Amino acid sequence: MLLRENVYDLLRTDILCCRFAPGDEMREQDLAERYSVSRQPVRDALLRLQREHLVTVQPRQGYRVTPISLSDARDLLRFRLALEPACVAEAIESAPDSVLKSLDEFRRFSGGHEDFITYNRGFHTALAHASGNRRMATALCDLIGQADRLVRVSISNLKGHDPAKLVAEHVALIDAMQSRETRTAARIIKAHIGATEKRVLPALKRNAVIVEERSL
Repeated sequence: MLLRENVYDLLRTDILCCRFAPGDEMREQDLAERYSVSRQPVRDALLRLQREHLVTVQPRQGYRVTPISLSDARDLLRFRLALEPACVAEAIESAPDSVLKSLDEFRRFSGGHEDFITYNRGFHTALAHASGNRRMATALCDLIGQADRLVRVSISNLKGHDPAKLVAEHVALIDAMQSRETRTAARIIKAHIGATEKRVLPALKRNAVIVEERSL
């Protein structure tokens, strides 16, 4: 992999995992030292992240991790609500039995909160790729990564949250997909994403880092 791709991937991951929190300031030189590279690949990575609205340029001051607005968070989750059921439907229609059978690895979960975030991302990423539609899968995986950031920012509202109910919803969806029950699967995935919105948005609203609205 090219050096600039490495820096982009590392920095993007650090932002989505909230190692750089929303609102944090960043400077090219500091990032170059962090990743042991020159400033040019850092600058290239920051420009790409600016186009993805994850980084904002501050003239003569450097860069800032873009704060999350409630409207942007809502838009992201609504986009996912439109896209993920389509991926599930594509998988039911076209995926071979072996691909749907591979979802069985997500029937069980054990671990802490961070482990659950990893498990949850893996499950929804697997749904995206099961669709067999490369463009849809790429778009959905990007949304899933950014949704991780929403969950981490709202973590104060989710501490102690029992993941058993969410895992049970995953199991029900796997059952429906493996049985090729399109309507049942659509109902489950839509309710699942809708519940995520109801859980995450109120937590974001209470978090002081979040800005209420973003100027267009």
